[in-house]
Amino acid sequence: MTNPLAGLFKARQKEAARPALFARSTRLCGEYLAAQGATPAPARLTQAIGAFAVSLETPSADPFDALLQVGERALETGGDGALRLALGVAETATLIRQRSQGAWRLHGLALDGLGRDEEALESYERHLALRQNGSGAPEIARRIDTLRRRKACLDAAVALSPGADSPLHGPHGQPGASAAPEFAAHVRARVAERGIADPDVRRLLALYGTYRRLVERTGTPDPLLGGSTPIGVSGLRGLVAGRTVCLVSHGGNATGSTAGSGLGAEIDGYDLVVRCDSFRIRAEDTGERTDLHAVSLRGDTPWNGPAWTEPAGIRLVFGDPAARWRRATRQRLVPGAQEHIGDASLRRPLTDPALLGEDSWETATTTAFTVLRLLDFLDVSPRLDLIGFGLPGRLRPREAEWVMDRATRVDDSKMRIALR
Repeated sequence: MTNPLAGLFKARQKEAARPALFARSTRLCGEYLAAQGATPAPARLTQAIGAFAVSLETPSADPFDALLQVGERALETGGDGALRLALGVAETATLIRQRSQGAWRLHGLALDGLGRDEEALESYERHLALRQNGSGAPEIARRIDTLRRRKACLDAAVALSPGADSPLHGPHGQPGASAAPEFAAHVRARVAERGIADPDVRRLLALYGTYRRLVERTGTPDPLLGGSTPIGVSGLRGLVAGRTVCLVSHGGNATGSTAGSGLGAEIDGYDLVVRCDSFRIRAEDTGERTDLHAVSLRGDTPWNGPAWTEPAGIRLVFGDPAARWRRATRQRLVPGAQEHIGDASLRRPLTDPALLGEDSWETATTTAFTVLRLLDFLDVSPRLDLIGFGLPGRLRPREAEWVMDRATRVDDSKMRIALR
């Protein structure tokens, strides 16, 4: 006979374990910050850790969501220390909510970044299993395909030299990105032993070349990105010319500065609606359209961030140096998610001497100010408004000063600052 109290008892056990698990994550965050020594942690990661700490003492807040944000910012930061923090956070999150899609995605990305391919595959597959029909996560599907192709290269290399003393395994006893040095040593040994003319050696070299490309970047099933058109400065100017433009602030939560504003219909009334970085749509407050989406690359490994799946007419990606920008755009752009993609001429408009060439700005300007300054420089829009940027923190102090010096009208009731 089933005990009717068993389910209730298990639920209470899980609830009682939550504070200890959150405390574990707090300790991991503290250990990471302490290990930085005199070098400060990246601001966005530090802010996420602070928000998580505050959420633990705020009854209305959800510490779980704040915890996942810590993991996302740690992934964004990159480096072994931050990746280990992301993995620790993800392990805790999967214990708190075993059916959380976000927790398993974070777990897979952290393991992937650390070169633990087989474990990453398991977590990615768990993430997809929790989604309806396993769909809706193209970046995860691409990573799964890439990891499987990497493993196939290693397995084929081992099969070519079954008696050789080269396991081609990383430190976790599995083939992964960390197996690259062993693979290279294996290839050098076979070339020295048999010579370059040997058919198996030539096959081994081809496998190594494929493997190295898959380590450097995620495989792209559709290099043309569903027919998206690359555009430069003149192309962007042509798409913006004569159109009214609205740049919307989404702040740090679901709708940010526009929450409860009821401005959705008015925002959608502009010819071109611009949004930045990550955002969520609530039609009545934020509007529904995204005609231009601008994002800035952050951290040492910006190509490891989530794919840009939000549908947009134009997508501009700001980042430097060029090699990181190319790799990130290759890995994070999604076929069919945008009609036009900004090319390399638009990757750093503020400092590029061919455009603004204003070296006086900070290297990490906000995405909102970067795209605003670019649109202002093009000077082809009859109306250029900001909505939701009046509160402190939406722009950096010097950026806000620049905006207010050029504002032609400020309407507090509509949270609007007009530059035209």
